Amino acid sequence: MRSQWKRIRYRLEWLGLVLATKLIPLCSRKVCYHLARTAGALLSFLDRHRYNVALINLEAAFGDQLSLHERRKIARESFQYFARTMVDLLWSPRLTQQNFSRYIEWQNVEETAHGTGKERSMIIACYHYGNFEWLSLAGGFLDLKGTIISQEFKNSLLDPIFKKLREQSGHELVPRERGIIRLYKVLRRKGRTALLVDLTVPPTQGAVAIDCFGLKTSVTSAHAWLHEQTGVPIIPAHCEPLRDGRYRLVFHSKIECTADMTHQQIAQACWNSFEPYVQKNPAPWLWMYKHWRYRPAKPDRPYPFYANFYRPFEDMLERDNARAINGTNL
Repeated sequence: MRSQWKRIRYRLEWLGLVLATKLIPLCSRKVCYHLARTAGALLSFLDRHRYNVALINLEAAFGDQLSLHERRKIARESFQYFARTMVDLLWSPRLTQQNFSRYIEWQNVEETAHGTGKERSMIIACYHYGNFEWLSLAGGFLDLKGTIISQEFKNSLLDPIFKKLREQSGHELVPRERGIIRLYKVLRRKGRTALLVDLTVPPTQGAVAIDCFGLKTSVTSAHAWLHEQTGVPIIPAHCEPLRDGRYRLVFHSKIECTADMTHQQIAQACWNSFEPYVQKNPAPWLWMYKHWRYRPAKPDRPYPFYANFYRPFEDMLERDNARAINGTNL
């Protein structure tokens, strides 16, 4: 009975998404903006668990720098920005090579030519900030087409729809299974890729521990490994919202002097280039996500309520401390 209901639910989800892909591109940008703000505010009210996660994340990251009123406002806005990202992705078939610059501007694009060779081969380290979906689409329109690992949905009926939306500016999406090996081969051929690097990864799955707002978290080291194996430079980037409903794609400086850096240090350098933007304007980041699932055995400051001690994470922290003390990359 349960599996039958799941099939019905998945089919209804697919039908709803198909309808949205037909109707939302008919809307004006102003309608999309207000639709997303309303949907995000409603979701922040209905999904109390993730809303509370956002509140405690903000408290853990900023401490008493933010009042409870400010944290509530930022948490609600974070839901709204995420809703805007999803609505804008559904609207994005109206973006073209000719018109995308009306909606997206860019900054420091010259960094993509700095040390990347004539092919502009690079690894773009991205973050769930602002409209991360349009960051990818804009990259394609800026002739930075690449191969990207796709995140499969529990409801596999949705995968082809999102794949089509995300590939429309020229990218190729590949499944997660053996995805890193595919990216390695692409980069060896002087291709390009982009990786989202700010989500929690279990310490047993090729992760490294970085300081994120002064709290330890476990994130992917895939970009660092790919750089080490191929020599292709890493350029962090994010897409920030503008006041008029448009966006700005910001390329950061290339991560330099990596020859003597560990995977952890490379991942930390990527985060360090991005955190100041979140400090300045926190709402567009994905605060409802559990960014700090693991905590040290003896934390020096409070972690969110959902964080738990995990021995492999503690072992990873101890190895990092030993490397720092010994000054070695081993």
